[in-house]
Amino acid sequence: MKIARFLAAVALLSAAAFCVSAQQKPAAPAAAPQTVAIPDSKMALIFSNEFLTEKTGIAKFHSLSATLEREFQPRSAELQALQTRVNTLSKEIDDTQNVADPNAIRLKRDQLAQMNTDLKRKTEDAQAAYQKRRDELFTPLRNDIEKAIEDFAKARGITVVVDGSQMPMLYAANSLDITRAFINDFNAKNPATAAVTQPAGTQPAAAAKP
Repeated sequence: MKIARFLAAVALLSAAAFCVSAQQKPAAPAAAPQTVAIPDSKMALIFSNEFLTEKTGIAKFHSLSATLEREFQPRSAELQALQTRVNTLSKEIDDTQNVADPNAIRLKRDQLAQMNTDLKRKTEDAQAAYQKRRDELFTPLRNDIEKAIEDFAKARGITVVVDGSQMPMLYAANSLDITRAFINDFNAKNPATAAVTQPAGTQPAAAAKP
């Protein structure tokens, strides 16, 4: 729970308790409260935005990003080539529309409209495929990181890990920051060179044809 939400909840409960005590008659003395054990807690901070740092972050992030870009390079090249053809034909129409045969210009406009339709459809298909493949690659890594943080904390007696990248803090001692230690531990146990599962029905990107 974020600090602001926690403070708001405490304030709300305090106000409610005050209202109840003000409206009720004095009650009989309550029995002596039982002793409640206070949990022995140890907090640590982790800054998840540092996972993405190119040279010092989690190496597998950058390995998977390179894999994703490599797999989609042929499709990206195809879209770029089609965009170039659209631009070339559009310029040709603009340059010759006042001097060329009207029928020829009309045919070129029809061709340009079809090319734009194809470009739009292929771009949307590529974006959907890219998002799907990105989820396939990065969801397991995200799950691995979450599990690794839990294991890392348990092994060191840490009971609470707060992501400093997701909430504002007024002050935190440097000794609470476990980011670098965790990244080093994760990289050692999860090498970036591990094999990447290829999507079903496809071949490795290096062998793919444009």
